[in-house]
Amino acid sequence: MAFTERESDYLGVYFLATLADTTRIHVQPNSIPGDDGEDDLYKGEYPEVPVLLLVTSPGSTEPLNRALSAVEGLTQLRSSRS
Repeated sequence: MAFTERESDYLGVYFLATLADTTRIHVQPNSIPGDDGEDDLYKGEYPEVPVLLLVTSPGSTEPLNRALSAVEGLTQLRSSRS
């Protein structure tokens, strides 16, 4: 898959890949620009995590979860699907 570098006022710099089935994969820092000039955490419940990999999928993410579980050092923090 190919990632494209993006930048937004809300997220700062992040990378995005969109798969054929419209699954979107974001790689972004947890620290994002705050309105007050100080950085905020995108996922405040995980302050020790510097980089997030966020997956949004229209269907089952199980095949992708299996592939990602083989990546050394990558930890699944939460899934919004059961």
